[in-house]
Amino acid sequence: MKQPLSLTWELESIFPGGSASPQFESFLSQLESDIERLRAQVAAAAAPADAASTKGLDQVIELLQSCAGRLTQASEFAGCLGAQNQLDKGAVRLSSKVTGLRAGYEGISSAFDNVLRQTSDAVWAEWMARPEIAPLNFVLSESRNLAREKMSPELESLALELAVDGYHGWSEHYETIVGQIQIPCEEDGEEKLLSAGQAFNKLADENPEVRSTMFRKWEEAWGGAADYCADTLNHLAGFRLKLYKGRGWEDVLKEPLGINRMSRETLDVMWDVITKSKPALVSYLKRKAEILGLESLAWVDVDAPVGKSSGKIPYEQAAADIVTQFRKFSPKLADFAERAFDKDWIEVEDRAAKRPGGFCVSFPESKESRIFMTYSGTPSNVSTLAHELGHAYHSFLLEDQPLFNQNYAMNVAETASTFAEVIVSDAQVKSATDSEEKLALLEAKIQNSVAFFMNIHARFLFETRFYEKRKAGLVSSEELSALMEEAQKEAFCGVLSEYHPHFWASKLHFYITDVPFYNFPYTVGYMFSTGLYRLALEEGASFAGKYDSLLQDTGVMTLEDLVSKHLGVDLSKPDFWQGAADLIVADINEFLEMTEQRG
Repeated sequence: MKQPLSLTWELESIFPGGSASPQFESFLSQLESDIERLRAQVAAAAAPADAASTKGLDQVIELLQSCAGRLTQASEFAGCLGAQNQLDKGAVRLSSKVTGLRAGYEGISSAFDNVLRQTSDAVWAEWMARPEIAPLNFVLSESRNLAREKMSPELESLALELAVDGYHGWSEHYETIVGQIQIPCEEDGEEKLLSAGQAFNKLADENPEVRSTMFRKWEEAWGGAADYCADTLNHLAGFRLKLYKGRGWEDVLKEPLGINRMSRETLDVMWDVITKSKPALVSYLKRKAEILGLESLAWVDVDAPVGKSSGKIPYEQAAADIVTQFRKFSPKLADFAERAFDKDWIEVEDRAAKRPGGFCVSFPESKESRIFMTYSGTPSNVSTLAHELGHAYHSFLLEDQPLFNQNYAMNVAETASTFAEVIVSDAQVKSATDSEEKLALLEAKIQNSVAFFMNIHARFLFETRFYEKRKAGLVSSEELSALMEEAQKEAFCGVLSEYHPHFWASKLHFYITDVPFYNFPYTVGYMFSTGLYRLALEEGASFAGKYDSLLQDTGVMTLEDLVSKHLGVDLSKPDFWQGAADLIVADINEFLEMTEQRG
């Protein structure tokens, strides 16, 4: 791996010139032209009357995939430009243009889905049996079935067009709100204005005064923006609810469960296992409060470090450690991670105007990925880096499959990323020779359990209840904060002394329009990956190949069928989920034993 590593990513090889790139403008122009050509092809298409006439639709399917891949390429590039500099107005303009193109494409895709819907079952069976089309059977059948549950193609197309300046427009408006957030902070005797991303990192500072002071300012800043955020969230939810009503969908979880290709039964079983496992987490949080000299933890103390780590972890060391631990599981995964570091696919620099949070995007046309985060040297940052590399590896495994088959659901996406994260965190704990270092690493690992079992659960409870309340009318910022705090108290079993009422305003995930209910898939992925890791520990080196095969099928199977095929497991039963929870409880028990005399 090269030294030194770049702290900023390389986007020039995707499209040179940033938001002023002539090549990107040309790319968008050609894409727009091809979308119009696709529109004409779909408009002339009709449901095939026999197997022979299905061949005439091959070129339509090919162009649909081509346009979809280029839309992803364009969307991710514009998103990267906006994330690296939220003041880049050119990126905002490009993002808006891509959103418009996507809406047009989705309208055309919806019209083609109607062709699929109108095809008789007999012809459909013959169509899907053709060798050229058989690999797309799952995705096309999924689209056909969903089309039967939606409004007419004309109404679906209209809704998609209205969403550009309505639904998606409100999401983009939230990005503008976040870009205006500036939080004062004193550093080295000088007061600075921090972006939301910079301020967020300080909420996990090991100094309790820094954490507490920043949390007050954080809450104050989001409280000042709360009414704007409430308007945004209400209108996003209102759009969804009206659309669902038009389709005859009463359950607000119907769409997110469908997108994640999983059943409500599986989700409920998982949450039930988690709820029954929470007493162990409560014991952990109480012990942590004792260690920190507190009667009970406040929200801002939950992520506070326990134990003494070796200090800030240099980025180069983090990269080397990740590659080393990856290699112990899979040389293929390690080689891929080295490539990502060497090719400057990763943006980690700590600077103003960056978007908060972390993400990974894939560029299907370039067959490359890019990772975004702000690195400040904490164990949590190392975990995030491993997490995002897991996402990138997942995309890498699918890059030679048909474009339609590369669209895996968020829950299995979070499985690949969290599995990579667990590889690193578990290895770090086991290899630590210093007891304080081991305690710090173990505690950081358990913090992930708190996040997925409690924090994400609070988000799920909040959003579910908010949508029910929104059906009756607008929900004020004060009511949203009350709902948020109520959900946090329930999810954390009332163990905290103070909560984060404006969390709903500060969390980007509530404002994402691509995927509704951007919460429970994280926990599904975490529990699924932990269950997979448990099997990996039992099976040894041979599991890496099985893991790759499972990931390669994630775009063409439901979650339940995927696990049944590769693991022989029934996810509607608690056994697999309980096995994952037991591994997590074991970590907590080890922590409690190590800290028995420290309270």
